[in-house]
Amino acid sequence: MSDRTPTEETGTPGASPEARLRTRHAARAASAASRAAAVSHYIERHGAEETAQEDLAWKAAHAARVSVQALAVLAESAPDPAADARCARNAAAAAAQAAQMGRLHDGDSESAAAACRSALKASQAASAASGRGALGTDESLNAAADEAEADAVTAAEHAGWMRPGQRLPEVPAGLRSTELMAMMHF
Repeated sequence: MSDRTPTEETGTPGASPEARLRTRHAARAASAASRAAAVSHYIERHGAEETAQEDLAWKAAHAARVSVQALAVLAESAPDPAADARCARNAAAAAAQAAQMGRLHDGDSESAAAACRSALKASQAASAASGRGALGTDESLNAAADEAEADAVTAAEHAGWMRPGQRLPEVPAGLRSTELMAMMHF
């Protein structure tokens, strides 16, 4: 387990509970989006000319775009713990997809397999935090999601997919339809 969390604080003192939860969910979503972007960038830098590798690169890039779209939806809406948690969940799910592409790219690497497992755990924890019973407000589920996200970052760093403080090229969100954005927010 990691003692790092996506944020060092969960909001501004005196802020509404919704705003404090927004800060926490947004930090988790941003961390997941960074992981997805890092994996995509890693595959692009280390990819081969083979069609299978090009397919992995495309899928990782798509996952990075989806995670950025989830982060954009969160940033463009009013604070709502349930919706914000769903955006964080969607970003984590996209990052897990990118991690699967990273694992396939790296083959039998144990560190890549561990990073993929950690990404899946982060996605599952974010899903639990956003679930019907929690709706983004359950402290223990949010703490578990924060911890799982921090563990996923550590595992991605160990796999070589990202480095602490690494500046990545901005991932364009691509075309965003109203229908897609509504699905990601709800």
